[in-house]
Amino acid sequence: MSTNIYVGNLSYEMTETKLNELFSVHGSVSSAKIIIDQYTGGSKGFGFIEMKDRNEADKAINDLNGKNILNREMKVNIAKPKTNNWN
Repeated sequence: MSTNIYVGNLSYEMTETKLNELFSVHGSVSSAKIIIDQYTGGSKGFGFIEMKDRNEADKAINDLNGKNILNREMKVNIAKPKTNNWN
């Protein structure tokens, strides 16, 4: 089962390709997605990584959380599931 990882405080210079490369060092990455603002077309400063193996995902989280990449200290942890707040 794959693991979804939240990556916050990303540099606005970060690309999905660079993000994928950064996490691929730790294991197999299924997808890398940076969230884009629909009005400005620029990065919102966070994204998500999906890794196939939980052990590799845990290693990536431990190694990359707090790491300074492109002058920003990344926040990396297990992504929380979406919730429906419309109730």
